[in-house]
Amino acid sequence: MDQYHSQVHQQVSSELENGDVNYKEGLNSNNIKGGFVNGKTPQNVSSSIIRKKSDPMLVSSNVRFEMLGYFLTNLQEVLLGTKLAVLFPAIPLAIAADYYKFGRSWIFALSLLGLTPLAERVSFLTEQIAYFTGPTVGGLLNATCGNATELIIAILALYQNKIHVLKYSLLGSILSNLLLVLGTSLLCGGLANLKKEQKYDRKQADVNSLLLLLGLLCHMLPLMFRYAIGEGTATAFSTLELSRVSSIIMLIAYVAYIFFQLKTHRQLFDAQEEDDEEEEKAVIGFWSAFTWLAGMTIIIALLSEYVVGTIEAASDSWGISVSFLSIILLPIVGNAAEHAGSVIFAFKNKLDISLGVALGSATQISMFVVPLCVVVAWTMNIHMDLDFSLLETGSLAFTIIITAFTLQDGTSHYMKGLLLFLCYIVIAACFFVHKIPQNQISQGKPFNGLFAA
Repeated sequence: MDQYHSQVHQQVSSELENGDVNYKEGLNSNNIKGGFVNGKTPQNVSSSIIRKKSDPMLVSSNVRFEMLGYFLTNLQEVLLGTKLAVLFPAIPLAIAADYYKFGRSWIFALSLLGLTPLAERVSFLTEQIAYFTGPTVGGLLNATCGNATELIIAILALYQNKIHVLKYSLLGSILSNLLLVLGTSLLCGGLANLKKEQKYDRKQADVNSLLLLLGLLCHMLPLMFRYAIGEGTATAFSTLELSRVSSIIMLIAYVAYIFFQLKTHRQLFDAQEEDDEEEEKAVIGFWSAFTWLAGMTIIIALLSEYVVGTIEAASDSWGISVSFLSIILLPIVGNAAEHAGSVIFAFKNKLDISLGVALGSATQISMFVVPLCVVVAWTMNIHMDLDFSLLETGSLAFTIIITAFTLQDGTSHYMKGLLLFLCYIVIAACFFVHKIPQNQISQGKPFNGLFAA
């Protein structure tokens, strides 16, 4: 009997060291397909840079039961497999703060901290699922879940009729990716590679720029329509109808972009990953990853509800405008993992990945999350349109135009990154002093004040 237990122990230990008992070596034979490593997008590649290799010795050598061994291995890989694991205690603290009715500003701060590692772990789990589903389905899954935190926050803000918070958070995600992330990446990459000529493939940048310009057109038309026709109930409903039609067009364009990226013109995106990814295999099984993903999505939804529900209280307590918290603070915290990875790849003079992260995320928010929120609001009989008001739409327009000019020649240096970063600082300063009456936010009135949802 002792000999039997010894054999079982050796078998389990060997399997645990390989990452997952359910893994077959055959999964390792076809990891890289068309530049997408098992369907990973640049966002996943970038966020993976801050992950750390789990130490198999954390699993006790006395583990005799396979199920317990599998659970400990998965727990180790999911919770301890990131350098952001130190922020996980903020999650129970946020829940405790809400349960014991602590200051609402504390709930807001702890929830933001808790969302940071969760956003990175969702990227990791979708990557694990992609190993089993193949590159096409995996790439589509990663593209859909790439900004899951922002999407959940947007849906909850919509459900609570906080249209201002919703629009500000989505606008902030686009501005952050195009100016802060891209600007910091080009700045740091340029300073770290002063003696090297930095180049990147213009083709993927051109595609993303065209999509962003289409999204900008769909944002500007309702605004120009309102100013051209004048205020009034008839104009408001016409603007709403125009926004809904435009949103459907944007979703169609985004689906075409995914098909373009993963199928017909995959070669345009090959160069950004082929030289950067070692041959890998998944570390947890399909159903384990799916279960963890479902659980973390529920926790993200809970923390997002705390964030949306306490943002006004945090604004009053800290003396900071809601617009600044939504446009500047939320995107920085929610995408911290991707941002850090993008900068690190720029240091390594791998700008194609950095551009894929920044432009890909901005395109996803502009062409998928924003129109999806309009369509969801339509089904909920909530009047949300694409009219982001003059100040917000103007900031978005100049951001997209400046970014397109910056990327037009296929080369980079630190001066380009510095200018993009300074543009972000100026916009942040603008929204820091921009105040919104609290009664408008609490009543869920959109920017033009024509609807009270």
